[in-house]
Amino acid sequence: MPPDAHALALRVYYEDTDFSGFVYHASYLRFMERGRTELLRGLAGDQSDLHREADGLVFVVRRMSLDYLKPARMDDALTVLTATRELRGASMHLDQEVRRGDETLVRADVVVACVRDGRAVRLPEALRRTLTRR
Repeated sequence: MPPDAHALALRVYYEDTDFSGFVYHASYLRFMERGRTELLRGLAGDQSDLHREADGLVFVVRRMSLDYLKPARMDDALTVLTATRELRGASMHLDQEVRRGDETLVRADVVVACVRDGRAVRLPEALRRTLTRR
């Protein structure tokens, strides 16, 4: 993960776990969604503002592959790291990791598409420039 990756700190709560006390696999999806949202918020402001100002622009996960390496448990302090790997015309390719300290628990390769009215559209140039500087 590059040193300038966006970092989001969070804590594991009871609601994030399954009956065994480990973090439920789908909870990591929510953690990573929060990481992507906070990355965009830090670069471009609220997604609701971007949606309104860019005539209905939204971001949707097109593809995501995950490697679950180690489990997290209730009360663990985690960090979600998010980094831009590649920008294409209408998509962002992101790398994400969920860590507990220096230990990587989950790795994800995520493709996020930029969509308006159900169709792929180019990433806004201002956002592209901002993501490229990261």
